[in-house]
Amino acid sequence: MPCYTVTVATGSQWFAGTDDYIYLTLVGTEGCSERTLLDKPLYNDFERGAVDSYDITVGENIGDIVLIKIEKKKYWVHDDWYCKYITVKTPSGDYIEFPCFRWLVDDKEVILRDGRARLPQDDKTRVAKQHRRKELETRQKTFRWKEWHPGFPMSIDAKAHKELPRDIQFDSEKGVDFILNYSKAIENLYVNQFMHMFQSSWGDFSDFERIFMRIKNTISEYVMQHWKEDFMFGYQFLNGCNPVMIQKCTQIPKKFPVTHEMVADCLERDLTLEEELKAGNLYIADYEIMEDITANATDPCTPQYLAAPICLLYKNSQNKILPIAIQLSQSPGEDSPIYLPSDDQHDWLLAKIWVRSSDFHVHQTVTHLLRTHLISEVFGIAMFRQLSAVHPAYKLLLPHIRFTIAINTKAREQLICENGLFDKANGTGGGGHVQLVQKAMKTFTYKSLCFPESIKARGMESQEELPYYYYRDDGNKVWEAIKSFVTDMINIYYASDETVQEDEEIQAFVKDVCSFGMQDFDYCEFPKSVQTLEQLVEYLTVVIFTASAQHAAINFGQLFLGMYPDEHFIEKPVKKALETFREKLTEVSKLIKNRNEGKKLPYYYLSPDRIPNSVAV
Repeated sequence: MPCYTVTVATGSQWFAGTDDYIYLTLVGTEGCSERTLLDKPLYNDFERGAVDSYDITVGENIGDIVLIKIEKKKYWVHDDWYCKYITVKTPSGDYIEFPCFRWLVDDKEVILRDGRARLPQDDKTRVAKQHRRKELETRQKTFRWKEWHPGFPMSIDAKAHKELPRDIQFDSEKGVDFILNYSKAIENLYVNQFMHMFQSSWGDFSDFERIFMRIKNTISEYVMQHWKEDFMFGYQFLNGCNPVMIQKCTQIPKKFPVTHEMVADCLERDLTLEEELKAGNLYIADYEIMEDITANATDPCTPQYLAAPICLLYKNSQNKILPIAIQLSQSPGEDSPIYLPSDDQHDWLLAKIWVRSSDFHVHQTVTHLLRTHLISEVFGIAMFRQLSAVHPAYKLLLPHIRFTIAINTKAREQLICENGLFDKANGTGGGGHVQLVQKAMKTFTYKSLCFPESIKARGMESQEELPYYYYRDDGNKVWEAIKSFVTDMINIYYASDETVQEDEEIQAFVKDVCSFGMQDFDYCEFPKSVQTLEQLVEYLTVVIFTASAQHAAINFGQLFLGMYPDEHFIEKPVKKALETFREKLTEVSKLIKNRNEGKKLPYYYLSPDRIPNSVAV
């Protein structure tokens, strides 16, 4: 009688082992094996990190193996078990891999297909089509859309992390790390001792220094020494944590009536302000989005204030970006003067501080929360709802969605919720941050997530004009590396534009993002379909770049780009494409490292060896 050898690998996650009964069924083209108990509880099988093998004899030929059914039945109490993969050695000596990388919870049956990625139109058998349909029907019931606030992108329908599907919750290790790292950060920054300062006035700069100097490294010390200087203020617009606000100034706005006489002392080329403007030497950062945002009023004893400033910046003869005029509101007048470097040093410093304050609010709420965390969650939910586990795009995107829904749910549960940490420590807490997201959504477009186009839209694309914009330069290199990798992957599975058009799952994924995730807002301009290979490559590149590189540039994290610990793909062409991708990323890392050598302010946030795979922190 035919004998199959089944090898089962258990994950290394905490509590990944099980003392429950594990049953397995092989489903072939000609029939299926009997439901087999692999081993009894308490026999030291399925322990954390274990790889166990079992022989299964079948009474008759069951044909080619197409599915594996695996079940966990309670012994004493239910014990969650994480299965990495199952390998089947057939009677003819062939090996078939069945990636799993899932938790088995309660008595629910998990059905696995072999590791080859397939488009929906590639499935020809009734069994394969039926499995695919049922898988998505189940996922669509599990991953439901919910509106957290009106005007926001949709999020997962779960009030707390513990309500999430088990497969997208933090691993036990990750959950513990989240708590330990948070506690360590609080301890390192003495935040507990200084918490009272977040809702009261600070006495002097030494209060700030006492916290800041807890972060000890070369860059922090250099910044601490030079933060009051104009060159450092300007540099942060290019390579700081929010390098997306600065844009080429092609016309001085009427609401910002800066004249040549005001700034003549700052200009170095014997040109008028108008001539400097035409020469392309002026830049601007406009925080109009901050206008009319409600300041934090959660503590009635401590009034807080917000500004909506405009800052004019000048590229000097050394190609440094320097501030030359600041207005702290959107309406000029006696109550809203234009501050200049020639003003009293404390007035000028205070004006710069207000700009930096507004930049912080936009960075945290729009650039970080909305444009990386929330949009990555939209992509993630749509992926789980519309792409089967055997779809190549699912396998490609899964590492870049990992823990994103979990971290966002934790944030809604503890950080940006009512009376959360945001309300206690942020000037836009108490509802202002919600208003900011709602306002930002009205100008949030799909094309703004395409890195090269977002740079060009701000007139910042020329390396010759602006040579020290490392965010742009490194970002373009990483974008091209990701795009090249995605192109290689897509060409393995899609033969033509028609193949893309016929892929009902990828079309449903793209439509779900627009019609549900982005609530079909007309102004968002997210596509409802993709018609060509080129469009599909760009779309998947956007998802990966946003979750990895863009988030790293404005937040910095852990888990590195191109390193995929869970092997969902088994095909040799895919593994070759992955290796090529890693080689390109390594080359980019080397270029960035060489450029940073000897610099007092090295820029490494977009170095691939420091880019996390997903929005997981």
